[in-house]
Formats: sequence, structure tokens, C-alpha cells
Amino acid sequence: MRNQRTHVKASALWIALSCCILLLSVSELRAQEGTIDKHGVQYRVDGSWPKRLPPNWTIQGVTGMFVDRDDHIWVLNRPRDLDKGESFALLNPPTAECCIQPPAVLEFDTEGNLLRSWGVPDSVPGWPRSEHTIFTDRAGNVWIGGATAGDTLLKFTADGKFISDFGHRGPKLSPDETGKQQEDNQQTSLLLRGVAGAELDEDAHEIYIADGYLNKRVIVYDTDTGAFKRGWGAYGTSLDQISNDPLPPRKPGDPPAKEFRQPVHCVHASKDGFVYVCDRGGDRIQVFTKQGKFVKEFPVSISSGSGTVGSIDFSPDPQQKYLFVSSIMDSKVYILNRNDGSVAGWFGHLGHEPGDFRTLHVATADSHGNIYTGEVTTGERIQKFVPVK
Repeated sequence: MRNQRTHVKASALWIALSCCILLLSVSELRAQEGTIDKHGVQYRVDGSWPKRLPPNWTIQGVTGMFVDRDDHIWVLNRPRDLDKGESFALLNPPTAECCIQPPAVLEFDTEGNLLRSWGVPDSVPGWPRSEHTIFTDRAGNVWIGGATAGDTLLKFTADGKFISDFGHRGPKLSPDETGKQQEDNQQTSLLLRGVAGAELDEDAHEIYIADGYLNKRVIVYDTDTGAFKRGWGAYGTSLDQISNDPLPPRKPGDPPAKEFRQPVHCVHASKDGFVYVCDRGGDRIQVFTKQGKFVKEFPVSISSGSGTVGSIDFSPDPQQKYLFVSSIMDSKVYILNRNDGSVAGWFGHLGHEPGDFRTLHVATADSHGNIYTGEVTTGERIQKFVPVK
């Protein structure tokens, strides 16, 4: 769990850097040179990370990333995204050397070494049909979740040995049936469209789940018993008051909606006990107490189209002064002041060169303030950005 990382050795470095990032006004440079602010803090893409993968492997859509307490970077990609134009090596007989999809789960260190790789679709019963989120617990176990009808969370050892199935699965549907699936019960304990994102609170024996690809809510379960405990919608709305009617996509300039727009894409808890929720379709972050009482919200680039909040992570300083936000629509990582959501900086640009983004899905940070990003669709890669002066 992010708020349980205790990398004290890196705090001094990050605090020094964060002092320079306050109230910055970022101007964009070439992606290879990073993005620099007027005070001299720069994020530079590390072109050596990750190191070359095994022969003919090509990373597919990266839907989940997580940095554990050892600063190991866990990556979840979707092997089944490999298309016919990339799969000549899989033909019988092969017609070219490239390409082979890697396993779904990849573990890297901060130097870019591949430490572990495992996970093949359908290798265990209930393997997600649409891999989407990954995180680890204190014991070092790895949880992965899917985000389509019939998916849930699965727990594995760090080496990929299956431990348990979280359950609460909705009906497994065909792609056509999934596309026609309608919201009809915001109070159900079932995960009708799987898990968009999740966060463990191991002290409280609870797990928070962003249930937002069909429903519009955050729900909390007991991790010991699996029992459903509570849930809420936008602004802390009780589950029985959430409408089952879908909302249209947000248009630039629209006022904030009274309910979450789909997808409700992530959920994370800060060290000081607040729950941050990505309303990706609503271009905002909402903040709650752990009991679901609404505290505040931060609009994110509301002049853009729907989809500016793909993921959030906290800066590694003890106060977690900043939020790192991946924006699919703007192809940027925004750096927000956590106290009020104001923009402290950003980096990134639409494109395919090193340092650019194409469908930026997730961004996460290690204890030194390095930021790791993952892209889907035509991006399909992971990158590392290093803060320098």
C-alpha cells in the first residue's frame, strides 16, 4: 500500500526538489531534454530504462503500475493486445523473428533490470479477461485485477504462485453482451464489470475498490471475511441514491456532474487518512474520509475533453505534498498541490519519441521521486522520468 512506504533515506532529496516545484510555471522542451520549470527543476526521461527485454518480447498495453516498498516497479500489461501485425513469430512456422508478447506481470528494479515475469492468460481459473490493476501487500504478495464482466481480483506470491480469488464476480459475458450491459443495482456487492482500481488498508483489514466501468461508486470490503462493508458515490452520495442512468461524456466547460462519470478509474489513500478517487470521465479528483464523507474536489484540465484523470499517486515526502496525475487526453503528467489541487507543474507531450506519451494510462512514483509511466493503445510502453536540477 502506497501510504505504508517508509523510504526515509530519500526524503531529504525529495524535500529539496519539492521546494523548487512550488508555484512553478512549466514551459515545454523537447521530450529528449525533459521538461523544465523556471526555478530549474527538470524531469528528464531515462532512455536506458527499462533495459532490453528478452529476445522478441514487445510490451503490450500497460494498464497497471505499482512501486512496492523495495522500490521495485510492478507492471501489468495485456498480452492479448498483440495484433496480427506484430505476431509473425507466433505463426507456425514463424515468418519473422518478431514478436512475442511478454507475460502479463513484469517486475523491474530502479535500474531497469527485469527481476521477475509471470502470468499467462487462462493460466489459472478466473484469470482476468481484461488485465487492469496491480499492487502488492505488506507480505509481498501481488494482486492483479481485471475490468470486464466476470473479472475480479486475484492474489499471487511474488513468484506468481496462485493464492486466492477475491470473489464477488459478476456474470461472465461475451464482448457483445458486455457492451449492452446496463447499470441496474448500485447496492450490489458484486463487481459487475470487475475492478478498475483498488487500495489496501491493511491496518483496518479493508480494501477500497473503484467500481466504475459499469457502476459509479467506491466500495469497501473486509479483507479477512470478504464481506461488503460500505460504499458511496460522488460527493459521498449513499449507494441507494446513485442513479442507474448513464451520464453522457463531459464536454469542455461543463459544470461538475452530481455523480461520477464512467469510469471511476482509481482509488488511493493518503498517509493522513483521506481517500482520493479518480473520476476519469468527470475530469476531476474527489477526496473523502475513509467513511465516505465528501471533503473536496479538484478539477483537472477541464478545458480538455473527457479523460484527464487516469491515475494518481502521491509524492514520496512525509507530507505527500503533491499528486502525480496521468492525463490520457492531454498526454501529460500533472503535478498538483495536494492541499488545493492547483497545478504546480507538468511534463509530457503527445507523440512517440522518448519522453512523449500516446494514451498515457498510469503514472506512479518511487521513494526518490522518479516517475514511471505506462501507455496503452498505440503507446504500449513504459518509461522512467528522473527529477534533476
